[in-house]
Amino acid sequence: MNDTSLKNDGRAGFSRRRFITGTGSLLGAAALAGPTPSSWATPRTAAAPIASGSRVPALVIGTGYGGCVAALRLAQAGTDVHMAEMGMAWDTPGPDGKIFANTTRPDDRSFWLRTRTKQPLSNFLGFPLDRNVNRYTGILDAEEFGGITVYQGRGVGGGSLVNGGMAVTPRRENFGAILPTVDAEEMYSTYYPRANSGLGVTTIDPAWFEEADCYQYARVGRKHAQRAGFPFLFVPAVYDWDYMKREAAGTVPRSALDGEILYGNNHGKKSLQKTYIDRIRATGRVTISPLHKVTTVTPAPDGGYTVLIDQLDTTGRTTATKTVTADKVFFAAGSVGTSKLLVGLKATGALPLLNDEVGRGWGDNGNVMCGRANHLWDPTGKLQASIPTGGIDNWDAGGAFAEVAPLPTGIETWASFYLSITKNPHRARFTWNAAAGRAELDWQTAWKQPSIDAAKTIFDRINRKEGTIYRSDLFGVHKIWGDHLTYHPLGGAVLDKATDNYGRLHGHPGLYVIDGALIPGNTSVNPFVTITALAERNIERIIATDL
Repeated sequence: MNDTSLKNDGRAGFSRRRFITGTGSLLGAAALAGPTPSSWATPRTAAAPIASGSRVPALVIGTGYGGCVAALRLAQAGTDVHMAEMGMAWDTPGPDGKIFANTTRPDDRSFWLRTRTKQPLSNFLGFPLDRNVNRYTGILDAEEFGGITVYQGRGVGGGSLVNGGMAVTPRRENFGAILPTVDAEEMYSTYYPRANSGLGVTTIDPAWFEEADCYQYARVGRKHAQRAGFPFLFVPAVYDWDYMKREAAGTVPRSALDGEILYGNNHGKKSLQKTYIDRIRATGRVTISPLHKVTTVTPAPDGGYTVLIDQLDTTGRTTATKTVTADKVFFAAGSVGTSKLLVGLKATGALPLLNDEVGRGWGDNGNVMCGRANHLWDPTGKLQASIPTGGIDNWDAGGAFAEVAPLPTGIETWASFYLSITKNPHRARFTWNAAAGRAELDWQTAWKQPSIDAAKTIFDRINRKEGTIYRSDLFGVHKIWGDHLTYHPLGGAVLDKATDNYGRLHGHPGLYVIDGALIPGNTSVNPFVTITALAERNIERIIATDL
């Protein structure tokens, strides 16, 4: 693609000169600033972490969706639980009075142990957006492997802290391809409803959607989709819509309407902190240790498992190593975290009886991103809510579902932006590099081509219909597709392969996987409702039979 997306007012819908003038504040904040002061380099919570030498009935590694389901249901069944979380608690405001940083103004809080940000949108009109920051245990991990960058949440609440909140249940006819050994009738009659209720999933008021300035971008996306013959679907989310209405009215502090999403949301979003974790704390049976990283799990001589845990400070330095014994261990460190840990434990002989399926079946949920440049008569709005509300479904015909995503820059961009989930068949494997002492992933960048081809079945047609073109300035110079990343890592300890059909790891009784590592690479939609529902199903059986 040539550079006409930056030069052609008639087709692209903007001029480069006007845009550079209008983006001065954005670029000044996000691209041209130097490192921020080291104002975040002290712990912000006075937690009482687990003591070395403790014995616990159940240890949950991670505090994301699967881990929270497990901890809550175990506690409700009368079992004492400890949760070890590598990230921070995110419960105390920083010097600016806010817990989380703004999307357009990243600072030390924004990234996990990096000295330079690595934003999903790396460029704007040819200008790089990344900036220097101080090394800190920030909220978003941009973990780089050979062929892909995997974005993950770090903190109590896991991925719920940083995702877009789109809470989508897959169409039932697609479920057999997602989890073929799971009873779909049970999932759709019991566990998906339970998950949606527990997460606080709701749908935007359609009448308010039609009039809200902050969703002009979504209405433009709907118009273009429908004129090209695609259905536009309202998508449920985990945001307090009444709060967003008050944001629009100016009666409460702005959150979604201040662009907060990628580095946390300070007010209206119902992350796990406000749903499952609130209920977990109410049981009185669960304790949580932030900044605690599990490094080793081995069978204990007197039963259960000996677990080594590093306590971290906010620079990532280990300040103590603790030894804990757990009767049962639930791996819930996310698809990447769980997979890396299990592959290492098997390869180093800590858990030698894990089978050869550990580390296999990893996928990116077919994620690929792109932008389109609209005409001047199709502005997408200066004010854009950071919570997406709609998607374009071409799964059956083209293998793609695309969410109409915001670009909350605070300026008019005349741009439509999309995150697509596609039917990508490629699966990668984690293996152990003994010389380097780390797990590695064999994903290849070329494996993104099926995702690009699937997304093009939507956006090529829209561009032909509208007479528009792709943006080529968002992911690098003259680069149309965001094919370097995923927000939705899945697999690596696949259900009924690395585990039995309820997440019990083969070879070591009392060890369980209960997160997205169980799902083999694709859910056809945003995955966190499916992760939650599967965890609800599995923990119910485990409590009934294993405790």
